[in-house]
Amino acid sequence: MKKSEARQYRGDKHGYPVQRVASDIFQIRRATAQDADIISWHRARMFQDMGDVSGDAFEILRAKARALLEHWIDNRNYIGWLAAPADKPEMIVAGAGAQLQPILPRPLDISTIGEGRQGTIVNVFTEPQWRQRGIAGLLIKEIINWSKNAQIDRLVLHASDEGRSIYERLGFIASNEMRFVGDSASP
Repeated sequence: MKKSEARQYRGDKHGYPVQRVASDIFQIRRATAQDADIISWHRARMFQDMGDVSGDAFEILRAKARALLEHWIDNRNYIGWLAAPADKPEMIVAGAGAQLQPILPRPLDISTIGEGRQGTIVNVFTEPQWRQRGIAGLLIKEIINWSKNAQIDRLVLHASDEGRSIYERLGFIASNEMRFVGDSASP
């Protein structure tokens, strides 16, 4: 096995498998409801880094996300992964997750119909001092592998300019999705 490939070891204290990746430099584990605080911090920081939230809105976003994440993780509507240095597993330096949504069955290709489950990749965030080390790519690969085993029909995400190249390297392509932004384009 190559050093860069993941190897599964024993479970963590919550019983979720722990992955040792990139020559045992980082460990990746599944998030639990007890991790909602760090995940909501990552979510608010992600939007802050993109310039989409500041001031009081940061804490409002964080609190609202934390409450939903606790519930969604327990109900498996959100599946998350957290990365930590292998020698400091308590120090979470990055995370990513997938929000699960039922969708109507759809063609996956010309002869295969999907089951109607979609994962939206969200909360991809790496602490600034830990960026450019491949952690986000490792997390996204973990989500891709999980989605295949969980029979998720498709994965979608909204890429920041900084993250776009990571997703493209892993096989994501631009789609025909559009977004309504309100009354700015009234007929």
